[in-house]
Amino acid sequence: MNAKDQRSSSRREFLTGEAARSEVERAGEALAEGINTTLQPEAPSSGDTIRLGVRAMACDFDVVMNPGGSSQIAAASESLEIVHAIEAQMSVFREESELSQLNRRAASGPVAVETQLFELLLECQRLSVETEGGFDPTSGPLISLWQKCRQQERIPTDDEITQCLNRTGIEHVAFDDKLKTVEFDRDGVELNLGGIGKGYALDRAGRHLRDKGVESWLLHGGHSSLLARGDHQGVGGWPVGIRNPLFPSERLATVLLKDGALASSGSGVQHFRHGGKRYGHILDPRTGLPVEGMLSVTVLAETAAEADALSTAFFVIGVENTRRFCNNYDGVHALLIPPPRRGRRLEPVVCGIPSEVLFFSHDEPPGASEDAHGRRA
Repeated sequence: MNAKDQRSSSRREFLTGEAARSEVERAGEALAEGINTTLQPEAPSSGDTIRLGVRAMACDFDVVMNPGGSSQIAAASESLEIVHAIEAQMSVFREESELSQLNRRAASGPVAVETQLFELLLECQRLSVETEGGFDPTSGPLISLWQKCRQQERIPTDDEITQCLNRTGIEHVAFDDKLKTVEFDRDGVELNLGGIGKGYALDRAGRHLRDKGVESWLLHGGHSSLLARGDHQGVGGWPVGIRNPLFPSERLATVLLKDGALASSGSGVQHFRHGGKRYGHILDPRTGLPVEGMLSVTVLAETAAEADALSTAFFVIGVENTRRFCNNYDGVHALLIPPPRRGRRLEPVVCGIPSEVLFFSHDEPPGASEDAHGRRA
C-alpha cells in the first residue's frame, strides 16, 4: 500500500444498524470480491450471505456471515471497530500513533510498548529471522525511497539504496521481553507494519467474533488477506477465489478455507516502468531492489498475521526456499505462480495444500508442478 492510499484512509464507510440491514440477504448475490461464485461444477459454490464493511488501512474490511439473527450483526460491527483502533495505534502515517512515537524515540533509548503491540513486534522478529530477511518490518525507508523515486520518474541510485540498507534489518531492533520495551541501535531505523498489519487486524477482529459466539464467518481486508471460521452453506468451509495473475479478470483456482487464514501477494497491479523496464512494488529487503521471478504467491496459515507476512516473504525468497519452509513448518502451505517459461502457460507450484481444498479452474493446469509432498496440483 502506498503513502497516498494510506493518507486517504480517514475516509471511511461503516455499515451498522439499519444501514447494515439494507445490505443483507441478497439472494443469489456474490460474496465479497475474491469469494468464489462462478466456479467449475466440481468446486464448492457460495450462497446467500450477510455482509458488513468498513474503510480502514486504505482498504475495505468486510465481515461475511451466513444469514442469521441480529446479534451477529452487532458483533460484526464491534469487530470492525477494533480495526479502527488498531490502525490508530499502528499507522506510521499518523504522528500521534504509538508506532510513530516509538519510531521517533527508540534510537535514544528503550521505549515501553503496549502488550499486544509488543507481542506483534516479537512475531515480526520471529518471521523475519525464520525467512532469513524475506519479511522485514524495518524496510520502511526502502519503500519510501522507491515511492519518492517513482513520483520523480527515476530509479534510486546505488548510494541511496545503500544508505537505506544501513538502516534496514531486524538485528537493529532490541526487545526486552520482561520490560516490554523496544530500542533501536542507530538513528533512522523504523518499524513499519504494513506487511502484517491487515492480517493482525483480522486476527483481532476474529477473536472478538469468537468471543461473542459467532460460529461461522469470513473476514477480509483489502481482498488479499482473509480469515475464516466455520462453514458456509454446508460446503465445508468458505470458497475463496484466486485470480490468474496474467489475466486478473479470470479465476485461476478456488480454495476452501475453514478455521484458518489466506493471504496473497502479487506484482501484477502495482508497478511502474522506467527506461523500458518494468519494476514491481514488492522489494527484497536484503538488496533494496524490486523482486523479479514471481507473479503471485498465496499462503495458507493458522493466523492471518502469519499468512500476510509470509505471502510477502515467499514472494521474495522464491520457490525452493518456500518449499523448504513449508516442509519444516506445520500449518503453512503455499501456491506459487512463477512467470511462465513458455508463452503464457502458467506452471503453479503447490506446497502442501491438500487437494481436497484446492480446485483449479481446469482439471489440471498445464505444467502444474509437484508440491512439497510430491503430489500433483
